[in-house]
Amino acid sequence: MKQILLLGGTGWLGQTLSRQVLDRGHAVTALARGTKPFAPGVSTVIADRQAPDAYGQVAGRDWDLVIELTDRPRFAREAVQRLGGVAGNWVFVSSCSAYALQSEPGADETAAILEPLPESEDGVSADFGRAKAACELVTIQSRQGKALVVRPGLIGGPGDPSGRSSYWPLRFADPREPVLVPWAPEGQAHVQVIDVRDLAAFIMEAGIAGEHGPVNAVGRVHELGEALHLAQWAAQRVDLSRAAPVREATCVRYGVEHMGLDGVNPWAGPKSLPLVLPEGSGYAGFARRSDARATAAGLHRRSLGETFEDIVRHAGVSGTGMLPSGLSAAEETAVLEAVRKRGGASG
Repeated sequence: MKQILLLGGTGWLGQTLSRQVLDRGHAVTALARGTKPFAPGVSTVIADRQAPDAYGQVAGRDWDLVIELTDRPRFAREAVQRLGGVAGNWVFVSSCSAYALQSEPGADETAAILEPLPESEDGVSADFGRAKAACELVTIQSRQGKALVVRPGLIGGPGDPSGRSSYWPLRFADPREPVLVPWAPEGQAHVQVIDVRDLAAFIMEAGIAGEHGPVNAVGRVHELGEALHLAQWAAQRVDLSRAAPVREATCVRYGVEHMGLDGVNPWAGPKSLPLVLPEGSGYAGFARRSDARATAAGLHRRSLGETFEDIVRHAGVSGTGMLPSGLSAAEETAVLEAVRKRGGASG
């Protein structure tokens, strides 16, 4: 049984990590402010990481693995300085947002990262990518290279707090028709989602194994149209399992080039089409990062269809109405009317 310290642990990934560790028979201690609940069964340490004695309750123990989740460079530096000497292995969970460019399909871990955020801007700047890059730098330097830096792409799965991976399977599960479906020419729009449960398992297993260096923890690449088809398939699978009528949704194809004109946002957030990246070549590689190193290091991934199916099962009858991303029913109706006036087609 390994002793694993999780710095954070009350967010979506942190709770998933905690459950994975416990399910595999290891012991997990999570250090956090405690403003959100910990996963059941976790040993908890309530601490404010801005306080001088933040690590006092965990610094006197030997840890087989420490997993750091922060995007605050100061926290990353102080934690590795205080605990690096008592940790057998160390994982910093970064992000593919730390890369300087998102335009090269197939780019691997040798690609340049952003200029690290200066510590003077720590806690002030909202530049997530540069903050993660700074955290990577201090971790690698303090551990003299003996740390695993996991760079996830888009994380999805049941309970996704962003709604990005949830919107489409739940929209197809909703009997409201027609469904506005984004369309882009073949080869121009892609989706790359890693299930949060597969990511958590990889972080834990690769960390325990002592893997070092950066690794892109990303999903398989799908064309946008293929991903939307899998979302509809997942909703139908759940209908079938519940002995409910299986629907073939009526879809209205919506060219993504019209999104700006119609005030529809890409990617995430209110009045958006989730998973659709901004137009232009600057994001051509965002959903096409190389996964070669991760798979060689033991990353196992369920299918995107299975992830979507589990999202529908987990959500029950809640639908898309409460999601922070996507179109409301009224917004979708308005865009559908705009498509109709332009002579859009259904299929």
